[in-house]
Amino acid sequence: MPNMPVQSDLRAPILVPEERWRDIYTYLDRTGPFANEGFEPGETVKEFLHSLKILVIGAGGLGCELLKDLALMGFTDIHVIDMDTIDVSNLNRQFLFRASDVGKPKAEVAAAFVMKRVPGVKITPYFGKIQDKDEDYYSQFTIIICGLDSVVARRWINATVANMYDEDDPETFKPIIDGGTEGFKGQSRIILPRMTACYECSLDMQTKPTTYPMCTIANTPRLPEHCIEWASVLEWPKVFPETKLDGDDSEHIRWVLDKATARATEFNISGVSYSLTQGVVKNIIPAIASTNAIVAASCATEAFKIATNSATAMNNYMMYVGDQGVYTYTFELQRKDDCPVCGGATVKVDCNKMETLEGFIERLVDRKDFQLKKPSLRTSTTSLYMAAPRALEQATRPNLTKQMGELVENGEEITVTDEALPISICVVVRFV
Repeated sequence: MPNMPVQSDLRAPILVPEERWRDIYTYLDRTGPFANEGFEPGETVKEFLHSLKILVIGAGGLGCELLKDLALMGFTDIHVIDMDTIDVSNLNRQFLFRASDVGKPKAEVAAAFVMKRVPGVKITPYFGKIQDKDEDYYSQFTIIICGLDSVVARRWINATVANMYDEDDPETFKPIIDGGTEGFKGQSRIILPRMTACYECSLDMQTKPTTYPMCTIANTPRLPEHCIEWASVLEWPKVFPETKLDGDDSEHIRWVLDKATARATEFNISGVSYSLTQGVVKNIIPAIASTNAIVAASCATEAFKIATNSATAMNNYMMYVGDQGVYTYTFELQRKDDCPVCGGATVKVDCNKMETLEGFIERLVDRKDFQLKKPSLRTSTTSLYMAAPRALEQATRPNLTKQMGELVENGEEITVTDEALPISICVVVRFV
């Protein structure tokens, strides 16, 4: 009897497609008052839902929920990218993993678990960085969903997808659905390249991560955090080029602490401690499983609406606040005409001729709408300061103490590049 469910080794019923997607088909078999004008119910939309390729970036707290939700909503060709391996600390909220999985790639374990639990769904994992893949890879997907905990990664994929879009080729249009959580708070949003606000447009809304200018860390530290960053970012790779610094390894943290303490003593700085060292190295963002589930459900629902056109998608940003009761708010985030990613405009920055290049760089790093980490600056003819490689950094370091009036002309364009962005920012200097 082909329609009788059988038991898998996880003791879950395996249903034939008609039964598994019965509830989903309720929304696809007929139209309704909330369906988009172009919605056409029937077999075609069902086949499209089951056949389209969807990409999930991140297989952590949000990614695990997303993979489960998408697999149960009719998406049967799912790809997932994650560069991390499973740690014991993940097990309390990343429910696709078990203690026996510790040390294994998250993407591979998550894919195998969901495919075992929901037969008929194919999940293709990739253990590595999103930067490993080129535009040809991303062009195969209809929808991209981000479950990331990194601003840098979000900015990279946002800029990459925006640059892929060609108005004359509809196939290059790739909607991005982005989800994020922090403790009891979360957000989901839809980014339609060149149509709605992109991630870069809203960068000044984000909580600015604690960063320290590389020139300050290398030359003029003033805070204990500067010394810790110097030890962990500059000295560790120099001494241990083949070993990644592990914030959970007490020996690693102790080494960084010793180096940072010595540097702090050299510059008469106090306050370096073991707890502060570990806090700076790990930069932990708190996560709660229930918030992950809520935000992932929102993202998966929007993916279903976009894929099937069976309901109007969100426009275009949802906030969830659960630390004092429960509050949600949806609003339209406006696109910025001067956005360096989707606007393409130059940014005018005022400065004094007497200001040093180091001071100018620090002001760029402090801007919430840029959120730079290690910027490099050059004009059309001269490299002002190059954060990397080391030889170029040393060669351009003397410029840091020079005045802007010595280095550039009024109205001259400076190209700013940074490891956080796959694009450059064009800054026009205006002397005041």
